[in-house]
Amino acid sequence: SSYNKKHLLMGILGGFFLSLHFSFWISSLKFTSVASSVVLVATNPIFVGLFSYLFFKEKQPAELILGIILSFLGSIILVVGDSGLQGLTVQNPSFLLGDILAFLGAIMASGYLMVGSKLREEMDVLPYISMVYTFSASFLLISSISLGIPFTGYKLSSYFYMVLLAIVSQLIGHTAFNWALKHLKASMVAITILGEPIGASILAYIIFRETIKSFQS
Repeated sequence: SSYNKKHLLMGILGGFFLSLHFSFWISSLKFTSVASSVVLVATNPIFVGLFSYLFFKEKQPAELILGIILSFLGSIILVVGDSGLQGLTVQNPSFLLGDILAFLGAIMASGYLMVGSKLREEMDVLPYISMVYTFSASFLLISSISLGIPFTGYKLSSYFYMVLLAIVSQLIGHTAFNWALKHLKASMVAITILGEPIGASILAYIIFRETIKSFQS
């Protein structure tokens, strides 16, 4: 299908949000644990519910509001577990920075889902993802070149994992979310992402031997 001016402008915005989501989230993994990063970035239902009400006047059911509150409280517990009450600002800045980056990633993911929910009302999934993924990749390419990030010199296994991320996480995972946006509210799609921390934490334990603190689980 053809793209009109509205589609292109919103596609640029959606691609921008998606590129920032990846930038913040992937960067957070350098400073904090996989479990903390994924749990925090999966709090995006908080912002999807809030933005849906503020910008589109969509009323959220009581169950969703309760879930948002519990998700927010869980995020606070997680951050304290990483940094400690006394170390939130000075004693453990590395973990705190990682948690903040993951949290910003959640906000950007929410913007991406909100834009997608509106565009999917008018567009089929393939034209939509072709446009948004292209804009997102372009933003990431420009920022990588600007920051002097090299594209070569990594281990062969690293390139293998990059391909897996592109195929499994992006083309399959994100496309499934984008397909669902035409049939479900953005807030409901966002809630399904809450399953990510469970799988990611299990994989992090198996692959990296990262332990999960009792109160974080």
